Amino acid sequence: MKQLFYILMILFPLSVDAQNNSVPATKYPQDYFRNPLDIPIFLAGNFGECRPGHFHSGIDIKTLGKENEVVHAAAEGYISRIKMEKGGFGHALYITHPNGYTTLYAHLNDFAPAIQKYVHEVQYERKRWDVDLQILPSQFPVKKGDRIAWSGNTGGSTAPHLHLEIRNTKTEHPLNPQLFGFEIKDTIAPVVKEIAFYKNDFGFYSDWPTLVNIEKKGETYKLAKTEFLPYPVIKMNQDTIFLWEGKYGIGINVDDYMNNSENTITFYTAKLYLDDSLQVQITMDNIGYEEARYINAYTDFTVYGAWSDRHKWIQCFFLLPGNRLNIYGSLNKLKGWLNLTDSQKHKVSIVLTDNNGNESKILFYTVHYPYVEITDMNHEGGGGIDFYANRSNTFNNGSVAFTLDNTQLYDSFYFHMVRAESDGCSEKFRLVGNWTRNIPVHHYFDMKIRPNKNIPAALKNKVVMKYSFDKDEDGRAAAAIDSGWYSAKVRNFGTYWLDIDTIPPLIKSLQKNNANLSKAKQITFEVKDAMTSVKSFSGYLDGKWICFEAHADLIFYKFDDHCPRGKHEMVFRAEDENGNSSTYKMNFTR
Repeated sequence: MKQLFYILMILFPLSVDAQNNSVPATKYPQDYFRNPLDIPIFLAGNFGECRPGHFHSGIDIKTLGKENEVVHAAAEGYISRIKMEKGGFGHALYITHPNGYTTLYAHLNDFAPAIQKYVHEVQYERKRWDVDLQILPSQFPVKKGDRIAWSGNTGGSTAPHLHLEIRNTKTEHPLNPQLFGFEIKDTIAPVVKEIAFYKNDFGFYSDWPTLVNIEKKGETYKLAKTEFLPYPVIKMNQDTIFLWEGKYGIGINVDDYMNNSENTITFYTAKLYLDDSLQVQITMDNIGYEEARYINAYTDFTVYGAWSDRHKWIQCFFLLPGNRLNIYGSLNKLKGWLNLTDSQKHKVSIVLTDNNGNESKILFYTVHYPYVEITDMNHEGGGGIDFYANRSNTFNNGSVAFTLDNTQLYDSFYFHMVRAESDGCSEKFRLVGNWTRNIPVHHYFDMKIRPNKNIPAALKNKVVMKYSFDKDEDGRAAAAIDSGWYSAKVRNFGTYWLDIDTIPPLIKSLQKNNANLSKAKQITFEVKDAMTSVKSFSGYLDGKWICFEAHADLIFYKFDDHCPRGKHEMVFRAEDENGNSSTYKMNFTR
């Protein structure tokens, strides 16, 4: 009967309207979920926060800078999924609840003993440590407050914390956990740093935005002195900015904070008004994983491209043609752009609120001058072709080729290619649009390059495609041969070229050979590959498979019942994407 109850509740959730992607906060239960930790909630990140390539899908709860805080079930239900992976969520548990929600707990260390034992048995049965297990409702039912795991730093985590998500079970969309009544002290309103102005003359990627400083004066943020004000700004005084007339987009550089924490988070709602008329509203409450990469259409990618150097995100109030993100409400007819085509003074205001209702207001005025014709920047430089959003686009010049389907570009731009010599087995091809260094693409596509040097038959399966975006060399991927071309899946514009990879992974043991490890908890290897990445690895103890696990460059085996006390021989093997492999042998005593 209990299993039937859970199934019925999943099919017919009580309090979630799965058809409405903007469910009001009042529809979310306020006292159903408990804090999954035994310490107060301080956030290292919140829902909707900008991250490279995606929106943050939950809240990151600090764990006092350490691992192994006890993690409790936030409510009754059953463990429905267990996932172990090198990156991403690392060790993760999912609990399905009878009210139509699922909670996710990620970056964990060990699970509760019964769960850990089950996972370990499956890993040895399948002879692989990375597993994704669907669990029956009867296997691991939990009550609110039950211990389910210990916090950690596994997967893509860079510091100890607990990542918590609350999802609509039916749609699997992550929802904003801060709308569910967790006690989180926050009396700090969003802090605005800059406003960005975009003139929609030649497309979003044709020029850099004009960034204007903002400072708080009394209760309101207003224009502040800015040293460099290029086109389309004519001049600026203390409350008014003078622009060439036209259609403008507005973006903001803003961070939010909570009490007793230096970590930046993001706002909950943002509203843009023109002469007190609402033009667009943004609400961070429901972002599906299928939408997450639209972060590249929502933020300024030219600024994001330099994010690691400039540490800023510009979040935009307007929609690009290929932006299908569902966070916008009350959108004007111009999809968030402002039509400023007269010489009258116009009031522009922005209201930001965080999840605790703290509010910040931005207020300034604009005056517009008749537009002055300038050179079409969209086609400066020549030698390229137009690429269009919401259309299929193909390029093939005999040396490099690719096709983008009609969902991959966020805006139209003028594409061109620059050649350069390389030390590899093809030229370097710099693929750019307009003035930007690279342009984001929504999902992977096949990049094909034809070599300009003869590749011996023995090396045809050792070709690697190298690429760079903002740095000299950002990465590599194994390339597959296809009718004289070599292809790899990529999802950014940048610089690409071919090279040969015959270098096997480098294995470094963190234990000495013949060491006495009777007091050690694990055996660890540091494994790096010079050209691509470590595709697979395996370890054998006295000829039998044992469960090694990966985190970043470290691959380790935690001693278990498969390693009794005594002398042993360990054989560890790692292989890269091009089939180059290394083997390390060692003896030890436990």
